[in-house]
Amino acid sequence: MPGGGVGLVATADTGRIEAPVTLKAYMMCAFAAFGGIFFGYDSGYISGVLGMNYFVTLYTGLDPSDPRFAKGGSDPTGFALPSWQKSLIVSILSAGTFFGALMAGDIADFTGRRTTIILGCLVFIVGVILQTASSSYGLLVAGRLVAGFGIGFVSAIIILYMSEISPKKVRGAIVSGYQFCITIGLLLASCVDYGTQNYTTSASYRVPVGLQMLWAMILAVGLFFLPESPRYFVKRGKIDRAATVLGRLRGQPRDSEFVQTELAEIVANHEYELQVVPQGSYFSSWANCFKGSIWQQKSNLRRTILGTSLQMMQQWTGINFIFYFGTTFFQELGTISNPFLIGLITTLVNVCSTPISFYIVERLGRRTILIWGALGMLICEFIVAIAGTVDGGNPTTVKAEIAFICIYIFFFASTWGPGAWVVIGEIFPLPIRSRGVALSTASNWLWNCIIAVITPYMVGTDQGNLGAKVFFIWGALCVACFVYAYMLIPETKGLSLEQVDRMLEETNARNSSKWVPHSTFAAEMGLTDKGTLAPEIVEDVERKGSVV
Repeated sequence: MPGGGVGLVATADTGRIEAPVTLKAYMMCAFAAFGGIFFGYDSGYISGVLGMNYFVTLYTGLDPSDPRFAKGGSDPTGFALPSWQKSLIVSILSAGTFFGALMAGDIADFTGRRTTIILGCLVFIVGVILQTASSSYGLLVAGRLVAGFGIGFVSAIIILYMSEISPKKVRGAIVSGYQFCITIGLLLASCVDYGTQNYTTSASYRVPVGLQMLWAMILAVGLFFLPESPRYFVKRGKIDRAATVLGRLRGQPRDSEFVQTELAEIVANHEYELQVVPQGSYFSSWANCFKGSIWQQKSNLRRTILGTSLQMMQQWTGINFIFYFGTTFFQELGTISNPFLIGLITTLVNVCSTPISFYIVERLGRRTILIWGALGMLICEFIVAIAGTVDGGNPTTVKAEIAFICIYIFFFASTWGPGAWVVIGEIFPLPIRSRGVALSTASNWLWNCIIAVITPYMVGTDQGNLGAKVFFIWGALCVACFVYAYMLIPETKGLSLEQVDRMLEETNARNSSKWVPHSTFAAEMGLTDKGTLAPEIVEDVERKGSVV
């Protein structure tokens, strides 16, 4: 192996660049998806807490027994937090995650993917402690901001980590598992909110808030026993350590032909990318994310725009309107007796629908499910908008609206929910991958924050009071998602990350499903007569990695 005078076995056969998948290796890769649970839980618990009687009284001084707030009273929807408070409490978390995600790319390159995720868990726990201890508005907001930084670290790097360690045949399914864990977190949050909603003490909100620490602790402890990403070690020029962790991930001896061949392809691809866009100073490494022309399929700029805009589009579907403000939205409709139960049902639909993506993301492909998912969502949203506008006061119509909201959630959970995360983990070359994924994740949280800020003003009864008409906006945005997916999303199923890199150089999104690998980077960069990767390539990667 490198460092010991023995070359890496390499191949020109595109079908032999990865080891067979073992159950142990699969489970090691899949555990990282657990990070989605506390991301989902944190996103989900806030909707219920904002509607709890004790919480509203604590932060507004209003009395829920006041006759004005009774059904038929002078202000039946008046017992609620003001729109500006709901907006800030919800959106401040997204603001923290935006900056946390941007910082995470640099930290992941210097300390490692796994270490960055563990650090994110610790920061998140500090934020949760502040929220749990809060009985004032300022401390609650500060705690959510700090927790946001932790979630930013985790949400950006967990996708990067899973994409880099997963076998190509199941990479889409494993990364989709992250979205499934998000839905599990949302469901757990809804269950806890439903169980504590009628508490008349601070436990009504402190129990849902404090439980978040458990999920972060499980992830952090578990990651101590998982290996680092082999592609991180290649980027840092530590080929020997890359071979060790790759062997562990694939369930093979580090000197096996399978491990050496896969590692040789990673090394050769990294050397190729360094020749195309040489590394330089810290600032030039960030600038590399924006090099090239937007009209060139292979350019870094186009890939960065693709990743950031895809995450923007995922937020444009309007899904977080349901999970952030669903409970209070259902309360404001005025015809639902138990909004908490409806919120629990929508979350359950989300959970049950997501596992479908494990199969279709590999069977049908990323591009296909994003196109059809957008079509299904826009149809459901326009139906909800039209029905609510024409006959929104009719309880039967409201039941129909809820049914189509559930169908809309089904389409999101099985397509755009996991699909957007899968694609951003695959489209960036190794030299800019950590920063590209970080920028894409930051885009998700930026738009998450924007939507969280403006939505209460759009639907709040004390502000825009759009009610069901807000679904006209989400439906129109899903039309944009449909066109976007058809025009710009490439098909990446069944390809290694290095093959995705080559595919993006050679074809466009609409023809990408027809592209097949025709050579390996190892063969193009140089094989010796003994069937090993040219030693000067390995030496160059080791040398350049030492100064990253």
